[in-house]
Amino acid sequence: MKSNIFILCCFFSLFFSCIEKQEKTTDIETDCTSIYMDYSNSKDQFTGGINMIPIKTAKGTFNVWTKRVGNNPKIKVLLLHGGPGGTHELFECFDGYFPNEEIEYVYYDQLDSYYSDKPNDSTLWTTDRFVEEVEQVRKALKMDHSNFYLLGQSWGGILAMEYALKYQDNLKGLIISNMMASIPEYEKYAAEVLGPQLDPEVYKEIKDMEANNDFENPRYAELVTTNYYTEHVLRMPLNSWPESITRGFNHLNPSIYIYMQGYSEFGVTGNASLKGWDVSDRLKTINTPTLMIGATYDTMDPKYMEWMSNQVPNGRFLLCPNGSHFSQYDDQKNYFKGLISFIKDVDSGSFN
Repeated sequence: MKSNIFILCCFFSLFFSCIEKQEKTTDIETDCTSIYMDYSNSKDQFTGGINMIPIKTAKGTFNVWTKRVGNNPKIKVLLLHGGPGGTHELFECFDGYFPNEEIEYVYYDQLDSYYSDKPNDSTLWTTDRFVEEVEQVRKALKMDHSNFYLLGQSWGGILAMEYALKYQDNLKGLIISNMMASIPEYEKYAAEVLGPQLDPEVYKEIKDMEANNDFENPRYAELVTTNYYTEHVLRMPLNSWPESITRGFNHLNPSIYIYMQGYSEFGVTGNASLKGWDVSDRLKTINTPTLMIGATYDTMDPKYMEWMSNQVPNGRFLLCPNGSHFSQYDDQKNYFKGLISFIKDVDSGSFN
């Protein structure tokens, strides 16, 4: 009987000891979480992380919208959306991955996009002016070479490359997602590889309408959306596209998009300002640790993007084998696994 009592005492002692350890572990985890989500010493606590940042331009001062998520003084990722004229909404799936890794990130609508001011002045729609805008946002958010990661997708990738070519000393890490360093090479890939993969009759009808500048024809949008977008922009049936994507498309500013990109998804049309843009021979001057993200079914040539990763002195390539242009959605697991590994490796000093 005494033996049994002794055993029971040992059991309860061990049991309550485990409970106590579990509570302590939970407390530690709660403390870590509370630090990451702690806005109490920040000016933007009142707005839930939202900042309207004044941007000085040659045409006056305008405000751009940003929203900070999380609090990590060592890792701050500024997200540059595509378009031009797109919105931060195309990055909303980052909410499903970055908080768990305690990565601070900032949504941002560029000038003339969605929540930001819309002066609607085409003289402001230049890469140089947008680079200066990013630099003013960086300063306002107190990001520097000890914590500043810049992630640009599509047009945002162009902007990120241009920023790094001028201000790389401010960067801790650079991520170019789904964007080639050369518009002519992008157009060549679309014309020689992607276009011919379409049904020949569909492709001919698309090209005939482009030749006639018949871009306002509803048939053009129908053909491109149902035959090209679902293969190379987001590999899902249109009725399965995430709400954040369809919402982002609905909020796109067509004026700035057409001015800089033009009407076609197969290249830059007419006199659009991005025509001929090419920084491929300057990549070798970017010394910042850089991740190039490509996807097998992307509108951008993944082999070219791998080549880009070898041009920068400190580059890494991430291929999303199941992904397209929005590989953060249609190849999400590979995208975020590789992206988070890159950020953590740079942060720990183990990147090579």
